[in-house]
Amino acid sequence: MALAIFLFTYVFIAGARLPFLKLDRPGGALLGAVLMVVLGVVTPAEVFNHSENPARHAIDGDTIVLLLGMMLLAAYLSQAAFFRTAGAWAVRRAHTPRLLLVAVTFISAVLSAFLVNDTVCLMLTPLVLVTVDDAKLPPVPYLLAVCMGSNSGSVATFTGNPQNMLIQGASGLSYASFAAYMALPALLSTIIVTGALVYLFRYDLPSKRFDPQPPPPPVDRGLLWLTLVVLFGVVAAFFAGLPMSWSALAGAAVVMALSRREPREALERVDWVLLLFFASLFVVVYGVNKHGWAEEIRVLFAPLMVGPPWRETLGFAGLTLVASNLFSNVPFVMLARTWVPTLQNVELGWHVLALGSTLAGNLTLIGSVANLIVFEAARGKVNMTFLGYLRIGLPVTLLSFVVGLAVLLAEHALF
Repeated sequence: MALAIFLFTYVFIAGARLPFLKLDRPGGALLGAVLMVVLGVVTPAEVFNHSENPARHAIDGDTIVLLLGMMLLAAYLSQAAFFRTAGAWAVRRAHTPRLLLVAVTFISAVLSAFLVNDTVCLMLTPLVLVTVDDAKLPPVPYLLAVCMGSNSGSVATFTGNPQNMLIQGASGLSYASFAAYMALPALLSTIIVTGALVYLFRYDLPSKRFDPQPPPPPVDRGLLWLTLVVLFGVVAAFFAGLPMSWSALAGAAVVMALSRREPREALERVDWVLLLFFASLFVVVYGVNKHGWAEEIRVLFAPLMVGPPWRETLGFAGLTLVASNLFSNVPFVMLARTWVPTLQNVELGWHVLALGSTLAGNLTLIGSVANLIVFEAARGKVNMTFLGYLRIGLPVTLLSFVVGLAVLLAEHALF
């Protein structure tokens, strides 16, 4: 029953539709979670009760709270016009379309290294669309710069994307040690994404100079500085080893208390659907783990990881890259986080899982929620097909993944 419900849920997670059910990913995940409880695979107590042993409860509250706290901080930055200001700054300093493409990629990557990449894409996409429309530039390369840059930059830290947050809760690694290993792979991946986009769209982007002068957005300087100072304090708390979930939520609460604004607007900007999607997935995957199917799946793929540590690592890396597109990266990480402790080099395994599951998002259009956010927001102006995206995503992902994996292996060999 657990396996049947998981496979039923996976149909919707993969983006497929059943003719008799009009359900999207969050709806399919919620239905799967309800079926797990109603059919007795998971008990209500296992869903809600918290214990010191994470294996005894379904929903990982720390991950949900961390995601909520970072979304609220991003919402206050948006209210203060931080994202519009960053976009206008990039446009004013980019004097050619190609330089603008580089700027968009790096801004998306840097912001996504500390804020949740899905939120960054949600905030940047409308700004990019307006900018390229005013400059009469093709939107596709710049939209790819937003989502691919966001995916590559989010590799750097635990707060870059939801799957890294899951890894933080399961691994016990510190924020500082994770960032120390992952920052260089994230930087190199971003450089590769940038170079690949500039090269692949070299005939679509004119080389002539232009002098865009977007009007400065109205900035709430008080709110902007308050949120930036609090965000800096939250990141400092992460590096100091304080609990990440409550550090993020405490920071959001401080901004909420001192901003002199009604909190409703910020709360309405939180992606509650995404939080519900995660909570539902936790229940579905818990049911699969509880009845041994996650271990059965690991045994199925075990032959790919037999041998010395280097071969085990390469096998696990390849599995992560492929399975993150088949299962979607977040559900796969929920499954695979129970496998990593069985690897010969556990810390390297966590890093490989973070790298592979995140960069896998650049492979296909449905590989990352960030991709879907960007091109759903651009619907009506851009019709991105699965194969059209794959033509760009395949070389970008393979090259950045190989380079990132080589750097990780070298870092672990040296340190």
